[in-house]
Amino acid sequence: MFDTLSDRLSATFKNLRGKGRLSEADIDATAREIRIALLEADVALPVVRAFIKNVKERALGAEVSRALNPAQQVLKIVNEELVTILGGETRRLRFAKQPPTVIMLAGLQGAGKTTLAGKLGKWLQEQGHSPLLVAADLQRPNAVNQLSVVAERAGVAVYAPEPGNGVGDPVKVAKDSIDFAKSKVHDIVIVDTAGRLGIDAEMMQQAADIRDAVSPDEILFVVDAMIGQDAVNTAEAFRDGVGFDGVVLSKLDGDARGGAALSIRQITGKPIMFASNGEKLDDFDAFHPDRMASRILDMGDLLTLIEQAEKTFSQEEAAKMASKLASKKGQDFTLDDFLSQMEQVRKMGSISKLLGMLPGMGQIKDQIANLDERDVDRTAAIIKSMTPAERQDPTIINGSRRARIARGSGVEVSAVKSLVERFFEARKMMSRMAQGGMPGMPGIPGMGGGPGRQKKQQKKAKGKQRSGNPMKRKQQELEAAQRREAAAQGGNAFGLPQQGQDFELPDEFKKFMG
Repeated sequence: MFDTLSDRLSATFKNLRGKGRLSEADIDATAREIRIALLEADVALPVVRAFIKNVKERALGAEVSRALNPAQQVLKIVNEELVTILGGETRRLRFAKQPPTVIMLAGLQGAGKTTLAGKLGKWLQEQGHSPLLVAADLQRPNAVNQLSVVAERAGVAVYAPEPGNGVGDPVKVAKDSIDFAKSKVHDIVIVDTAGRLGIDAEMMQQAADIRDAVSPDEILFVVDAMIGQDAVNTAEAFRDGVGFDGVVLSKLDGDARGGAALSIRQITGKPIMFASNGEKLDDFDAFHPDRMASRILDMGDLLTLIEQAEKTFSQEEAAKMASKLASKKGQDFTLDDFLSQMEQVRKMGSISKLLGMLPGMGQIKDQIANLDERDVDRTAAIIKSMTPAERQDPTIINGSRRARIARGSGVEVSAVKSLVERFFEARKMMSRMAQGGMPGMPGIPGMGGGPGRQKKQQKKAKGKQRSGNPMKRKQQELEAAQRREAAAQGGNAFGLPQQGQDFELPDEFKKFMG
């Protein structure tokens, strides 16, 4: 959703790189480019004005003029201001002191309330709660049936005493659901209410009546992030008519410009609490302003990536795989293990989305978007077409075996051969990394040589002594000083080249980047 905005901002900051000092004209030009980028992203004009004013004031101040890298300092300022307009800190749900906690969902028809009720229910269940979904939308055709289906898919309970389709009293259903939840020991009640195609008095009155009947602990306003500025107008009208405590952004995976997400917090004064970014029930999480700002600025979202990995991979399994890779040449790591790891990664979600969380991936987003997710399925099919003995020891796979595996998996023989070769190369590389012996990458912990390599280096260093010849010693000191100066100019604390310098990948990595 934020691709266009990210591209414009990245291009703006690229123009600043390499400048040792930023003039007032540079800052004005940068502010103008940022303003255009935000307006093109459909961010509300009052929000753009306030944002640019704060950025310019800080950029013209001492924190940039005294910075060693002014361009990075401006990027830091923009990041902090983005976090501010997105809400500053993550807002958590407030739970009732005496269960059940009542959460009321409201919003226009088509915003995705019913699906979001299922996502929220599943998310809360994973947090250790026992949610109950309440079908209080009795007007939209098949709304009750849809909620029942979503609840079943999410694996959560549903309370739907009325058939809907214009039959039943939504206020009574919402009120009765509280007693039902207490009797069935549900600690959270999620009330799905009716919407309209637009804000009207009837919808407002019904929402207010349900609010008064159940006294919700949280009222969440569900906003379709794809409808632009109209989302902000709708949120303002609902805030003034009924009131709400937080915003949920749905359809963040769409191709709209995303200005609503950047505007709604600033204009309504209500925090964005959750975000839905896909059709699957798992495509839902708490909204983190700092992480969203990082994504917009192509700085990645490693925290979310780590959290998703922790949900999928067990510590025990990870330790088991690490020990296999640490064995001699990683030979204990088999194709069965490779298949297991690949399936675990698939459980984390789309490969494209996972890659998009890495810093700098915005520069190759077209290649990421064109990734064929079916390649993973084809690889799995090839491995599953092998016998247990072939998976344990791929070296026994000869020409006739390759032909049989290719027929079984529906691929060319060359694809089987390529997979086996890539597996051996990957296993060799991962084994070296696990043992801490990756040559060509000095200065990085765990990547600059194993224990044996360090001992050899220490021995060599110990035998190196200063010459007793004054002329020769002076020459040695001069050469050492030149080496220190070259290191200071050409590298950083990790032994890697600084920005703007060429960096040679080790041979072990080059074969995977072609």
